[in-house]
Amino acid sequence: MRILIVEDNRDIAENIADYLEPLGHTLDFAVTGPGGLQLATSNSYDVIVLDVMLPGMDGLSICRALRERGETSTPVLMLTARDQLDDKLMGFAAGADDYLVKPFSIKELEARLKALVNRHERHGTSDTLQVGTLHFDLGTLRAERDGVSLELNPVQRKLLEVLMRNSHRVVTRDELEREVWGEDPPDSDILRTHIYALRNAIDKPFADKLLQTVHGTGYRLTEPEDSRN
Repeated sequence: MRILIVEDNRDIAENIADYLEPLGHTLDFAVTGPGGLQLATSNSYDVIVLDVMLPGMDGLSICRALRERGETSTPVLMLTARDQLDDKLMGFAAGADDYLVKPFSIKELEARLKALVNRHERHGTSDTLQVGTLHFDLGTLRAERDGVSLELNPVQRKLLEVLMRNSHRVVTRDELEREVWGEDPPDSDILRTHIYALRNAIDKPFADKLLQTVHGTGYRLTEPEDSRN
């Protein structure tokens, strides 16, 4: 993998390099926000690692700028010392694909980066997901069904992306919680609340229902039977 690491903590950057480079990965480094943005827009990378707190320009602003400029096909993993739900939601809203809280295992970082790259390659370069008449543009974060724009918050958009990418199968509750909140999901049953709101947005105004509850397991987003025949 060719990886861009934007991290101003030199110890962390060196630890990442010491682990990843002997494994055959090619790494570029930036220690400031503007420097990271310049490298990200002038080179091609398989994945980008962005620290949130950077001198000159924070990681959220960099990620947002990349998405707004159309650099939407490169997966982005955010690094932060702040393990708060609001911080994670801000990262996803800015266009990040994953979120890792410091301190972290370099082994876990590599595993997450590989998963992001594999998922990206599996789905090709298309930035639009489709299930039936439901479309979700990953670049603009715009969702619509039957041409009707759907209003979704950042958590609902992340849930929708995961469900649409896995529309061939049931996605478990644990998987959904891990995708949205990482390894530290909230104690309350907030997932059920967000699924309820997502269902109201994508299904309630329409005759055919796409979002199915598989009791005791999780959820599945799929086309109506008659549209698959």
